[in-house]
Amino acid sequence: MPAIVGCFFLDGDAANWLALVIFVAAGITDFFDGYLARALQQQSPLGRMLDPIADKLLVSAALMMLAANQTIAGWSLFAGVIILSREILVSGLREYLGKLDVSVPVTQLAKYKTAMQMVAIGFLLAGTAGDKVFPWTSITGLSLLWLAAILTLYTGYDYFRAGLRHVINPSG
Repeated sequence: MPAIVGCFFLDGDAANWLALVIFVAAGITDFFDGYLARALQQQSPLGRMLDPIADKLLVSAALMMLAANQTIAGWSLFAGVIILSREILVSGLREYLGKLDVSVPVTQLAKYKTAMQMVAIGFLLAGTAGDKVFPWTSITGLSLLWLAAILTLYTGYDYFRAGLRHVINPSG
């Protein structure tokens, strides 16, 4: 995450490409880390706690830096706010429900939402450098960000609907 943020302080297209490469590498290593931990039955409580935090920090930092450099601007800022708000709210709900020994499993749709967020952020990190190779890089990234925001609203609603009865009546 700090390396991606650092790329925003560099000038030129190389900084965009470097941020993208780091982001993709982080995503791929995160995927294989989780896959191998499950496949080799090497999951740990610490890993289960840290993995979603690391994912949220990576996405949050990238979205904030993209907003700071105006890649995400105007109405599209709402898509970023929706995504960040849902992540914080669902994390809080999971923490509250965890204290009640209630688990809210990740849905397949939530996994698709995460994948769409990552792809959108990848396009947006390429940004103007990517537009020189594929003229619709930025618009594709913004469109996917909005689609991810819509999925974010739906999956967030799903989580709250599933967890709300435990919030209203913690004993049952």
